[in-house]
Amino acid sequence: QVQLVESGGGLVQAGGSLKLSCAASGRTFSSATRAWFRQAPGKEREFVAAISWSGVITYYEDSVKGRFTMSRDNARKTVYLQMNSLKPEDTAVYYCAAAPLLGTQRMTNPYEYDSWGQGTQVTVSS
Repeated sequence: QVQLVESGGGLVQAGGSLKLSCAASGRTFSSATRAWFRQAPGKEREFVAAISWSGVITYYEDSVKGRFTMSRDNARKTVYLQMNSLKPEDTAVYYCAAAPLLGTQRMTNPYEYDSWGQGTQVTVSS
């Protein structure tokens, strides 16, 4: 089992930036694919971004393309989500997830991930 701990959430005005971090511990060999999901009140959890083990492959939900950038530092077992040009509709609890190696077609499916963090709140005011 992999333990994931997110940090970096907070309150920001529209147009501002935040950088989320997610540190892994435990059986990290089973965390080749890492992802971020988010869940707003009254809505289902939705995919935001994912990254392959090498970091070469990244995949983004359409509404965040060009604004969010996901990266990873395998030496630190940490992934990041740089969020720029934030909008009120980005407000949600953001969750970090990990899975064994996934192809791009499976990266967006939350059921493919077997390890989750506790979530960090991101609030964007208008």
